[in-house]
Amino acid sequence: MSSTIVRTRPASAPAGAARAGLAFVVAAGLLALGMLFSLGVGSNPIPPGRVWELLRQPDGSFDAVVVLDQRLPRTLVLVVVGAALGVAGALMQSLTRNPLADPGILGINAGASLAVVLAVAVTGVSGIGFYLWFAFAGAAVAAVGVYLLGMAGHASPSPVRLALAGVAISMTVASLVQTVILANANAFNEFRFWAAGSVEGRGFPVLLTTGGFIAAGLVLACCLAPALNVLALGEDAGRALGVRVGLVRGLAVVAVTALAGAATAAAGPIMFVGLGVPYLARAVFGPDQRLVLPGTALAAPVLLLVADIVARLVVLPGEVPVGVVAAILGGPAFVLIVRRPRIEAL
Repeated sequence: MSSTIVRTRPASAPAGAARAGLAFVVAAGLLALGMLFSLGVGSNPIPPGRVWELLRQPDGSFDAVVVLDQRLPRTLVLVVVGAALGVAGALMQSLTRNPLADPGILGINAGASLAVVLAVAVTGVSGIGFYLWFAFAGAAVAAVGVYLLGMAGHASPSPVRLALAGVAISMTVASLVQTVILANANAFNEFRFWAAGSVEGRGFPVLLTTGGFIAAGLVLACCLAPALNVLALGEDAGRALGVRVGLVRGLAVVAVTALAGAATAAAGPIMFVGLGVPYLARAVFGPDQRLVLPGTALAAPVLLLVADIVARLVVLPGEVPVGVVAAILGGPAFVLIVRRPRIEAL
């Protein structure tokens, strides 16, 4: 029996590595195809071959203006926002040990929403360039408030206390948002478009504003992956192995705030990307966060690109907000996840 075990274990590691490598290659290929089709789809369809030609040698034509000035920044925003939401969801699920958690559980969406409506209601100024910073600041304040509330009376917040604090703050803030938008027509008109989740009109300025926060959040998340793997064994085991539990959880909340806050500020609250994609990534890569996080960062933008392509095609020459399509695509998948015979804590 022992000789069988010795022969089997070395063979399983290369097989697992090969499976992970193949999954990364497939995800990267799908991402490249999704970006190529995203650049060609719209009220003025452009064949993929022509898109590739314009990317290599812009010729100043109308097609070149459409691809390079309008669709390229939008596509890059989709990729960056998708990666940020996916990794933020994976971090939240690992942090709370809840496979159904998403960035909204920390009050990210609620905090950003309240900041947007207050900024528009008080100043009367609207537009993504104006309220982008308010949305990010609101998301950060909400996340810090949830963390402090979750650790009230304790040395560090537990996953359960974080989740409960997030739900409590989200419900409170949501009621305040409804109060403001019902009392202010300008805030209501601006909020209803932002809250649907959209990347229409999002260009390089939005990407430059939020990209630094998202890049920092992605780097921090990858640095935390080994410690999160240890914490999956439990707090006591983590401490015994030298992990500073409070510090790791605090840094994870910072990473989630940077990722989800910047993504929500840029595109509005887009649901399911941070919930479903990490779940699928764990099904492919297993529980190792060193594989789940980069795998999610590649796969999540694919889902968002597909949703945006569908959003641009269903009501030509207009379009549907990408957040609406993402919710429609993600709803049935979420039902299938919930109906699985066993949904266990991570």
